[in-house]
This record gives sequence, structure tokens and C-alpha cells, in this order.
Amino acid sequence: MNEQLTPDKILQTGLAFWASKTLLSAVEIGLFSELSRGPESLDRLVGRLGLHPRSARDFLDALVALGFLTRTDDGYSNTPETDLFLDRNKPSYLGGILEMANHRLYPFWSNLTEALRTGQPQNESKFGGPGLFEILYADPSRLKEFLAAMSGISHGANMKIAKTFPWKNYHTFVDVGTAQGDLAVQIVLANPHLRGEGFDLPEVAPILEEYIEVLGVKDRLTFVSGSFFTHDIPPAEVILMGHILHDWDLPTKKMLIRKAFDALPAGGSLVVYEAIIDDDRSENAFGLMMSLNMLIETSGGFDYTGADCIGWMREAGFSSTWVEPLVGPDSMVVGIK
Repeated sequence: MNEQLTPDKILQTGLAFWASKTLLSAVEIGLFSELSRGPESLDRLVGRLGLHPRSARDFLDALVALGFLTRTDDGYSNTPETDLFLDRNKPSYLGGILEMANHRLYPFWSNLTEALRTGQPQNESKFGGPGLFEILYADPSRLKEFLAAMSGISHGANMKIAKTFPWKNYHTFVDVGTAQGDLAVQIVLANPHLRGEGFDLPEVAPILEEYIEVLGVKDRLTFVSGSFFTHDIPPAEVILMGHILHDWDLPTKKMLIRKAFDALPAGGSLVVYEAIIDDDRSENAFGLMMSLNMLIETSGGFDYTGADCIGWMREAGFSSTWVEPLVGPDSMVVGIK
């Protein structure tokens, strides 16, 4: 007899924004940082966070039911995961990506249906304003929040690349679109023989330099200012592009891969990584929805399969290529010149 069908998954997914916004609001008001010092009662949290008595208990208990808080006679407490990853005072904080989701993505995604019908972005550019990157790079505080968010969402994959790629065969690398520099930092921390460069627009320089100063690797990392649209990629034995290609249309993707090929010596490697979609396009839901996010945020960007990227690499001249899973939805595609 067939198992009885239920609408549970449909309802859970259709109303998933309830849970999402509950968590995003908790991050926004600093709840998990407040609880990093220990359990707090309902009354104290109401006062410290400025919550209304009508909403506070339901809000906090919803977070308990969702698995983001625990509740005992002593009050409400963080779970081990929220204490580690959502306390703003810890270096492991990855709430930056959630803050960006709350401020930017949540309102823009309400127009997904329009984007699906028009193929046009639904952010500020929809009304004639500047695009995503022009907005971010014009505001130092917003840029710093965005780059920290990228570090948070990429940190696990960055550590995996730093430890699993055959770095013993190389001595130099360039991280293209380096952002805060976490990928480059993790690589040199795990491989003391390497020297690297972070290549990005000049507005990024103070943010990266502060980051590498704090982590004590400024003697092995150098910032190189430039635009990969108008400048050559600095030469190195390994060139990395993390969460870069999906921002752009197909001709731009191919142009950047070709620029990397030209900057590499014979035997050099290009490492491309992001939420690579599985070749069957049926399993990596995060990668597929990230591609929808590129629809919302950019004029031509999209995510792609490993087979797609391998095809572009071979077209540029790379002779040996492969795809390797990293952490969660992320994989890297490697091309050898």
C-alpha cells in the first residue's frame, strides 16, 4: 500500500519565511550576543532588547521550538551552535551573511515572480539606481559588512581549500576578488611556505589590511589594487576565484577564465569555487537558489554546473580539469595549464 500523501513539506516550505524572518530578527537585535554571557529571564531580555511584552514570549519560545535557543528555570540560553556562530563578539561569527540577507535580500526576494517573468534584477537598479557593487563600494561601512558576510559564508570552504589543494607543488598564488581576504589568510596559515596576493578594487585595501594584521599574516600577504575588467590579473602559480564568476554573464565568465589562463605559467592552476550546481541540476538546491539570487541582484549573473565550468576552462586552453566537493553546497573546479 502506498504511503499516505501529506501536505507537510509544501506547507513547511511555503511558510518557511516565518522561521527565516524570526531568526533574522533575532540576529538583527543582537539576541545571541546578549545571551553569550549566560541565561537571561524573559523580563530582563524584554528590557535589554527593547521588546514589547505582547511579542517577547512568543518570539523567544519560537526560537526555542526552532532549535536556536534553549529554555530552563534559569531563563533563555544560546544553543552551542548559536553561541559559536551568532555571537558578534566571537571571531567565528557568521551572522554577517544573515544581516545582509535581512537588510537586502529579504525585501528584494518578494519580487521574485516579476524577475522570473522579466529576467531583470529587482534591487536598487530596478528603479534606475546604481547596481549592487556600485552601492556597496560607495559606502565603507556597508562594504565592510558585505565583505565580512562573504568571509562568514565562505570560511569553511576556505579552510578546506587551504588544507586539501596540493599546495606543496606551488609557492605563489593570487586571490582574485579577495574581499576581506579570508581565503588568502587561510591558505597561508595552513601553508607556511606560500606567499600570496589579494587582488581587488582599492576600496577593499583597508579592510583586508586590517584583517591580515589581526591574524598576523601581513608578512606573507600583499594587497594588489586593480579591476579585473581593466587590468591584467597579477601573475602567480595558482589563481583563485571564490564566489566571483557567478556574478557575471557568460561572456564575462569566459573573459575572466581566459585572463587567468594568460596569467598562469605552464603547470599553473586556476581554482574556481562557489555553490557549483550538480551536473544533473537536481540536488544542489542552494546552488540553484543562489542562481535565482543572481537573477535578483545582477543583470546577467548565474550559477552553473561543474561540467559548464570545465567546458569554459577547456575552451580557454586548460588541459586537465576536475571538480572536487568542499563544504556544504560549495565545490571547487580546478584547471591545470
